[in-house]
Amino acid sequence: MLKHRLIPNIILNNGNVVQSVQFKHTNVIGNAVTAVDFFNSWAVDEIIVLDVSRTKDQRQNFHKIISGLSKRCFVPLTVGGWISTVDEINQFLKEGADKVAINTQAVANPNFIKEASNIFGSQCIVVSIDVKKNNSKKYKVFVNRGTEETQLDPVDWAKQAEKLGAGEILLTSIDYEGMRNGYDLELIKNVTQNVSIPVIAFGGVGNWQHFVDAINIGKADAVSAANIFHYTEHSTYNAKEFLSNAGINVRMPVFYKLPTPRRPKYDEIY
Repeated sequence: MLKHRLIPNIILNNGNVVQSVQFKHTNVIGNAVTAVDFFNSWAVDEIIVLDVSRTKDQRQNFHKIISGLSKRCFVPLTVGGWISTVDEINQFLKEGADKVAINTQAVANPNFIKEASNIFGSQCIVVSIDVKKNNSKKYKVFVNRGTEETQLDPVDWAKQAEKLGAGEILLTSIDYEGMRNGYDLELIKNVTQNVSIPVIAFGGVGNWQHFVDAINIGKADAVSAANIFHYTEHSTYNAKEFLSNAGINVRMPVFYKLPTPRRPKYDEIY
């Protein structure tokens, strides 16, 4: 039986780790190096890093950050945000990423999923699906960092993404993200019941029970969160322990430690 995964999500806005609430990114939390070292210390299963910057002005800096983080990351690293070409996927993989998450470009050109999976393998391609209820209270897929509504139903889009070669789905509820009231379990269950590839649930965690609910009720294969890990001491260790005590099949953490500079600067480390 496959183990369920716990995946911290590091959200970067112009190179800074930020808190996210319904896709609004205001509070700067700190440095990505510190975050990765912290998560490594408790051996999380994977790490996701998303570039949510509103422009691509500092894109090269993001590549530099990924290249540096990958040298310090003991677990699989997924990178997403603004990815629109096969060449950039290749660049991220050369910089040390294990997977890429594609979103807006996949909706604009669904064959991009097929092209990317044919070249790099489906295990490398994560399709990120951002979902929000519209004025008619219907679930719709949103793109361009949650600013643009499409006519796509998230279940239909997830099924299409799987057929085109996606290896995983990163499913985010914009309405629930950052609200700390738990995942949108209805949304998660709707998607997991209709695809055979793993679904990573993201958006809304306020306590450890929400992880359990996403797995037991939503049938998610993996659970991800961002904000809660920044503010809770030994958070990933405690989350794993809670999941295990709740009967969830997880890999228990092992302590590792990397030397972390007091004031890390990317150009000095890398």
